[in-house]
Amino acid sequence: MKVTKRQHVYQLSFLPRIFPVNCYLVEEVDGLTLIDTGMPFSLRGIMRAAARIGKPIRRIVLTHAHADHVGALDALKRELPDVIVYISSRDAALLGGDASVLPTEPNVPIRGSIPRDVTTRADVLLRDGDAVESLLAVEAPGHTPGSMAFLDTRSRILIAGDAWQTRGGIAVSGKLKTWFPFPALATWHKPTAWESARKLRDLQPSVLAVGHGRMIDHPVAAMTAAIDAY
Repeated sequence: MKVTKRQHVYQLSFLPRIFPVNCYLVEEVDGLTLIDTGMPFSLRGIMRAAARIGKPIRRIVLTHAHADHVGALDALKRELPDVIVYISSRDAALLGGDASVLPTEPNVPIRGSIPRDVTTRADVLLRDGDAVESLLAVEAPGHTPGSMAFLDTRSRILIAGDAWQTRGGIAVSGKLKTWFPFPALATWHKPTAWESARKLRDLQPSVLAVGHGRMIDHPVAAMTAAIDAY
């Protein structure tokens, strides 16, 4: 596991040279918010990182419900029974294994690794504009119907989940990158993903932090170029 820090945000990258899967610990006054839980084997690394920071994990916030982002959720809930779990109101169904498309959504099958045996359910269902301590919840559908990003309002660091990737080159979700095609292959609806990418770019983030790949400082120009190349 590789740990990279930007102000209040720690990126925990598992298998960073092979198949990077990232989680994030965000420091708050009362403890830590964990964004995404990685794969099942991520549990011990997450717990060690929190111990080194010296604060308890109070909240788990999920960007979306693909298995590589919720893999250690059940194990973490067993370790931390009082932790509060957050997910978008839309992806709560996906977390429960329901991959049905709603009548109001594009009739395109939901792709990617849908969790089938996760038993933990969210305590809080998030909507666009909700606050989770210092984090602003931002709806960013496209990769999944209920994907969300989280903007640290203190630093404008954007944790974008799989709405963006930086492994294999910065790209909007759904744009196939030869060296790391997996986020594109798991994207539900590309036109919606493009609209969400523009929305996130317009937040003018200071740092782009994603589910797969390194953090990018001063990313707006590169995000604009990737949007134009979609």
